[in-house]
Amino acid sequence: MQLKIQKRLAAQILKASENDIWLDSNRLDEIKEAITNADIKSLIKDKAIKNKTIRGISRYRIRKRNAQKSKGRRHGVGSIKGGKHARLTQKEGWMNHIRVQRAFLQNLRDKGVIDKSSYRSLYMKSKGGFFRSKRHIKIYMQEHGLGK
Repeated sequence: MQLKIQKRLAAQILKASENDIWLDSNRLDEIKEAITNADIKSLIKDKAIKNKTIRGISRYRIRKRNAQKSKGRRHGVGSIKGGKHARLTQKEGWMNHIRVQRAFLQNLRDKGVIDKSSYRSLYMKSKGGFFRSKRHIKIYMQEHGLGK
């Protein structure tokens, strides 16, 4: 039984693909006789022709994965993609680095451990990337007899 025309008309009316059209197997003779848009519309109204429900993609697995990630899982070495500076850019890394050092120097100056001139020289060295860390500043100060 050829129902190509009926399926095509129904697909046009329902704005769907021909593959997404469902025909009632008990009323196939009635459907076969329908050749106009009006006939097809009346069959759609009588629910002899329907649109198949569209099956989507389940988000269950994604939600499960995201729940794990929110707990801090799935962030191991094997999951890291991209280069060294893909997650933390060079600029952000530098900003974190320099802010710690500057805060430390300001703290020393405010407490009166170092005077203004030594603060300025240490600040400029820090700005130039001379110090690796806060600890490195402490070592440098001990070696050069800066501070009280």
